[in-house]
Amino acid sequence: MRVLAFLDGTLADPDTPHIRVEDLGLMRGDGIFETVLVADGTARELRPHLDRLARSAAMLDMPEPDDAAWQRAARTVIGNWSGAREFALKLVYTRGVESDGEPTAFALGIEIDPKVLRARDEGVAVVTLERGIDPGLAERAPWLLLGAKSLSYAVNMAAGREAARRGAGDVIFTATDGSVLEGPTSNVIVARDHTLYTPPATIGILPGTTQAAVFRAAERAGWSTKIETIRTADLAGADGVFLASSVRKLTRVHTLDGTPLPDSSAIHAELAQGYEDLYA
Repeated sequence: MRVLAFLDGTLADPDTPHIRVEDLGLMRGDGIFETVLVADGTARELRPHLDRLARSAAMLDMPEPDDAAWQRAARTVIGNWSGAREFALKLVYTRGVESDGEPTAFALGIEIDPKVLRARDEGVAVVTLERGIDPGLAERAPWLLLGAKSLSYAVNMAAGREAARRGAGDVIFTATDGSVLEGPTSNVIVARDHTLYTPPATIGILPGTTQAAVFRAAERAGWSTKIETIRTADLAGADGVFLASSVRKLTRVHTLDGTPLPDSSAIHAELAQGYEDLYA
């Protein structure tokens, strides 16, 4: 099932063409997006997602998103969804067609990939892959748009295919100095001694809405949380390694570069339940 809405709140047929072939989002990947988890009719962390959409728009010198219009489009999709109790709500905002200067913007509700649902329960095997950047590059070269959620995802998708060739289901990107960055579509969370760690966004990664929610839930349950550098070598000896994103929620990494990690099922169950309790 799919539900498509534009910013004026009108519904549209997702099987009918709506995007011009000259749209710069299609031609050059010149645009941004957000993916929001909707569960039981509620968009989780919609405010942080819209705030991040605005930050990404500013990084790309795009017009400031109309917050009220995006909320209206989201409500329209949610109100017309009749499929599974959970689905992904994609907010897509491109520069549009160069000749007319009008951005393209829409909200699209889609079903969650069954592979993602299985990984929530079973965990996932991950490989580490170099991203080719150093932790200071984002500050030195803001024009590279590190930390913006842009539509330019060719590298991320290529990394996923490389993981599959290596017999894994996902990726953790690493920097040139051996530190941990993020996944192609996720943030990395490490558990050690009843403390959760995640890398700082200042190194050029996307600040995670779900990661932030997991940290809030963990703190309510008595965990400590820290945002600091994680070394790739730290992953193998951690109590648990997890990938966090809207639709995958918190997914346990059970194998890293072909080597099984310590069983973190109990930690995952505790953190995942705490995350769910935020929305109860």
